[in-house]
Amino acid sequence: MTQDESFEYQSVQTLKGVGPAVAIKLEKLGLYTLQDVLFHLPLRYEDRTRVVPIGALQPGRQVVIEGVIEHSEVRLSRKGKSWGKGRAGSGRSLLCYLADATGGIVLRFFHFSASQQASLAAGKRIRCFGEVRYGAGSLEIAHPEYQSLTEHEQPPMQTTLTPVYPKTEGVHQTMLRNLAAQVLTRLRDEGVPEWLPQSLLREKAFPGLSQALEMVHHPDAGTSLRSIEAVQHPAQQRLIFEELVAYRLSMLQCRQQTRQNQAAAFVTKGETLNSFVKTLGFELTGAQKKVVREIIADLKNSIPMMRLLQGDVGSGKTAVAACAALAVVNRSAQVAIMAPTEILAGQLYENFNTWFSDWFGNELKSAENSAPQACLLLTGKDKGKPREAKLAQIKQGGVRIVVGTHALFQDDVAFNNLALVIVDEQHRFGVHQRLSLREKGARGKRVPHQLIMTATPIPRSLAMTAYADLDYSVIDELPAGRKRISTVVIADQRRDEVIARVAEACRNGEQAYWVCTLVEESEVLQCQAAEATAQQLHQDLHDLNIGLVHGRMKQAEKDAVVARFKAGEINLLVATTVIEVGVDVPGASLMIIENAERLGLSQLHQLRGRVGRGEKQSACVLMYQSPLSEKARQRLAILRENSSGFIIAQKDLEMRGAGEVLGTRQTGVAGMRIADVLRDEFMLEEVREAATQIQQQSPQSIAPLITRWLGRSQQYGSV
Repeated sequence: MTQDESFEYQSVQTLKGVGPAVAIKLEKLGLYTLQDVLFHLPLRYEDRTRVVPIGALQPGRQVVIEGVIEHSEVRLSRKGKSWGKGRAGSGRSLLCYLADATGGIVLRFFHFSASQQASLAAGKRIRCFGEVRYGAGSLEIAHPEYQSLTEHEQPPMQTTLTPVYPKTEGVHQTMLRNLAAQVLTRLRDEGVPEWLPQSLLREKAFPGLSQALEMVHHPDAGTSLRSIEAVQHPAQQRLIFEELVAYRLSMLQCRQQTRQNQAAAFVTKGETLNSFVKTLGFELTGAQKKVVREIIADLKNSIPMMRLLQGDVGSGKTAVAACAALAVVNRSAQVAIMAPTEILAGQLYENFNTWFSDWFGNELKSAENSAPQACLLLTGKDKGKPREAKLAQIKQGGVRIVVGTHALFQDDVAFNNLALVIVDEQHRFGVHQRLSLREKGARGKRVPHQLIMTATPIPRSLAMTAYADLDYSVIDELPAGRKRISTVVIADQRRDEVIARVAEACRNGEQAYWVCTLVEESEVLQCQAAEATAQQLHQDLHDLNIGLVHGRMKQAEKDAVVARFKAGEINLLVATTVIEVGVDVPGASLMIIENAERLGLSQLHQLRGRVGRGEKQSACVLMYQSPLSEKARQRLAILRENSSGFIIAQKDLEMRGAGEVLGTRQTGVAGMRIADVLRDEFMLEEVREAATQIQQQSPQSIAPLITRWLGRSQQYGSV
């Protein structure tokens, strides 16, 4: 049977209720075909198969209950009562007191109509579903789903657990459940092909694919909700295994495709590299030297380098990248270095320009009669004729190293001979952006080498799965003399003590950061908070020079403030999280982070890494607002107790999951449908063996497996 004949490859528009407008909405979820719907798996489940006695209810559980309304009333809400954003000031709530033979509970409606109030009058018998919570003096359910019951009409209970699917705007659960039910009916009639080897299915005692899909979409009423939400059911394990195999095959396919391309080969003599390293002004660590050797070996080949470089904050990735750039620019080719922010791009430009300007003047002038310009910075602030002049230099090959932000991959940027792309903090760029930059150096089958760097350490098991198409290097050693940063956690009520500590440090010649975050996810409000904090600190510490940097300032203003801070003219820099990466000030030894409970582990670790770069003992103060949630308490404790980015990364992975740690949800790669790299790590060795078996014995299964699980995201795997 061909793909055109098989039902699972048919368009979603063959389903009842899906026209062109709905199909466009479904595309946001990656649902184009019936197979996409079939493998759009539930996030969790609701148990609507049984009625729970009201007297047995526990907070936090979603339940079905039945009872008689004893009485209803409209009550004015007390100001500040927060059952949800925007509801506190709405004023009125409809309270319905529901009871059965075992106890009573309050049903609370913040938004209600007169007809709804009439339908929930005393004496009415109803069945409702919702989440039980603590209320004012009793248990409550806010805005439950409900239906009226009569002596003659008792709606049947659900016979399976109710799936809850990932959704998007304009696509509600009822629609998704209806579409899944339609496709499952087709599945029972026609089945779907098994692409895993039958020998493997027998060996692992996996259920058939059709049976597994039926169970995962509609678990039987007797299925343990706790077990299935822990993803322990054999049907779930079978789907997890197949998804991991498909993902592994996709990565191997990307690697094979990369190897079919060609790249320019660059041979670097040992004495040339040693001579360049001496101009850096510091000795490379053993870990840096090892990674440089790996990269130089890659660049000698005509197969494009695809290498992921991990290194903790301050481990020296930039120096390693400079050694990689040397191999290319020494042979008259160009390097593009892409950074996520203008501050980081400026920092990289300063380093590369310093290191390569003298090198170009001394080493290349005799060979080329005149030294080319070493380095150029291209950012969004470049406009008009200055921008045109820079673009002309890049296109004509008059500059060897181009550092920039997203401005590098705009359509009017053309390179003369781009041979190496270095992407810093890769998780901050979308795949389209990285692909666009790589394509600027493509000439037929010849593409640039790629070095992808991140200061967000990724646990090895995750890296070996999520980046299986890349070679993998780690700088796991900090420069000699680097001291551990002392980290303390302090409640905001002790703010005066923190200000006194900052004053003492700055008056003793140290420099400090004060980072402002805000509860509201708004750049405008965050910047206003930073401005207000800076004004208050000016009043409290009037003898200190205090600077301010935030995202709504013009880039030239930000650059000027950061330059003064680096020069030691500013004692205390108040900033938003815009300084998370890129600001390298050896004199700064104290970091204050407000509302630290609002930030993730990775971001906190990055911010902390802005200090501890000089000879002085450094400290980081994490200020929090009480009360702390349990997760926030765990995060702050982890950061206080650990300085290793790799340990912190593992903890971050455990708490947040692979998709958020990698920052690749937009690729569809880390956002797996049912698998979880951390939870399912025990499968990875068998997954690798199964993928190899399929490659060797049934290569015809590879493409349909990848299509089934990765859909349209597979095209980005090589970026």
